[in-house]
Amino acid sequence: MASLSKSYKQQKIEGTFDAIIIGSGMGGIATGAFLAKEGKKVLVLERHYTPGGFTHVFKRNKYEWDVGVHYVGDVHREHTELHKMFNYITGGKMKWEEMGSPYDVMYFGDDRYDFVAGTEEFKAKIKSYFPGEEKAIDEYVELIYATQKNQRWFFAEKLLPNWISALFGNLLRKSGLKGNKTTLEVLEGLTKNKKLIAVLTGQYGDYGLPPAQSSFLMHAALIKHYMKGACYPVGGAQQIYETVAPTILNAGGEVFTNAEVKEILIKNGKAIGVKMYDGKDFFAPVVISDAGIYTTYKHLLPEQQKKELQTEKLFENIQPSVGHVCLYIGINESNETLKLGKSNYWIFPDNYDHDKNIADYVNNPDAELPVVYISFPSSKDPDWDNRYAGKTTIEIVTLSPYAWYEKWKDKRWMKRGEDYNAFKEKLAQRLLEALYKRHPELRGKIDYYELSTPLSTAHFANYEYGEIYGIDHTTKRFEQKFLKARTPVKNLYLTGQDIVSCGIGGALFSGLITASAVSGKNLLNRLK
Repeated sequence: MASLSKSYKQQKIEGTFDAIIIGSGMGGIATGAFLAKEGKKVLVLERHYTPGGFTHVFKRNKYEWDVGVHYVGDVHREHTELHKMFNYITGGKMKWEEMGSPYDVMYFGDDRYDFVAGTEEFKAKIKSYFPGEEKAIDEYVELIYATQKNQRWFFAEKLLPNWISALFGNLLRKSGLKGNKTTLEVLEGLTKNKKLIAVLTGQYGDYGLPPAQSSFLMHAALIKHYMKGACYPVGGAQQIYETVAPTILNAGGEVFTNAEVKEILIKNGKAIGVKMYDGKDFFAPVVISDAGIYTTYKHLLPEQQKKELQTEKLFENIQPSVGHVCLYIGINESNETLKLGKSNYWIFPDNYDHDKNIADYVNNPDAELPVVYISFPSSKDPDWDNRYAGKTTIEIVTLSPYAWYEKWKDKRWMKRGEDYNAFKEKLAQRLLEALYKRHPELRGKIDYYELSTPLSTAHFANYEYGEIYGIDHTTKRFEQKFLKARTPVKNLYLTGQDIVSCGIGGALFSGLITASAVSGKNLLNRLK
């Protein structure tokens, strides 16, 4: 890893660059790699001590966990744009392992529903659980594909120069926003079966909003993404950064960690560089922010630009996405011995009402957990035993509002006090019990566990409210015209999940969109 990035605390930034990119998450490094393929030298500045954003891993007590990449769809099929983009920016070095079927398993109380790979296979499986709902299930899948197809026009508009967008943007957006209703509204137009709706929306945790609050545009994108199955990166999530970064470096670019940007420098209405927290300035003709819309507009822009853009008004129709906790578990036994499998678990209360369960939980932390997601990363990675023979890891995630942790926000990481630790431990034990219900044989075998909270996300990822998915994927979010690569500030661009959608796929596609906007070329034409 050291050879693929440098520490700003230890080495100086030297030379000139064609663009400065703030943040090394999927959107940032993808933008940098696409520009590098166009012969551009980019400087990537990462405030964390390790690069990669939510694609990085962390190690503790001889174990390793990913922090955000639990599974990815469509990368294993050579004709898909996602596969082609990864292939293009990594030189074909990024490898994926298919998870097989089922890739997701839904539990509502004791009821089980498998999500299997393949469109026809998926429909047949869901129909087997819900006889009499065959027509609704067929219409649902057809609508998923149609909605996703229409969204191409919506994202195409984000590629356009401002003057062309002013002429034709509304027409493209109108076509792309046809499905911009709540997920619940759309599904209730297909069926009145409450259980079927709950099952079909069981993956809502992948974008953070329950059916009555989420846009069907986001839901359709997510379901289509996994319709043909899911994969895990061979060698772990860190392989994403480690296969993309060489493309940036080979073009003369650099990636610096421990490099926190304080402000974007603006002169005569144009972005000209960045000011670091140590007071040093670095200049480039283009500045690209992968820091998220809130951080960029609220904290990195000078006061004059904030006033001109009326940033507070821009934020009236968007809001931060959900916070989460993740329990990282290590077991000192091999995957071969434990036989936990690759399937992810989604565990819900037995009332089949996602919206009610979240509302109850937000109002009362002791209420039944609305969703528990369990992932077995060491089982998914065929290279795991080459790095950690005889060990197994598990990750358990649930929603957790930032407001619950706000009273500890000003305390230092790892030193937030006994009351904070006690709150965490209570939640950790509840998550462990959810695991033991499905795998009672694991009780007493846990060698190590550690719980992260929204404060961890805020500390390491610089998301002010500990949000994991950037902006909430509501219907209002998709109506906002300013969520695009080009900003009103000349030579300042945005990339990352806020301008497309959350997840690896959304952030990767944002990299292509932003690099296309910067270069003035449609880089989709580069993909083969």
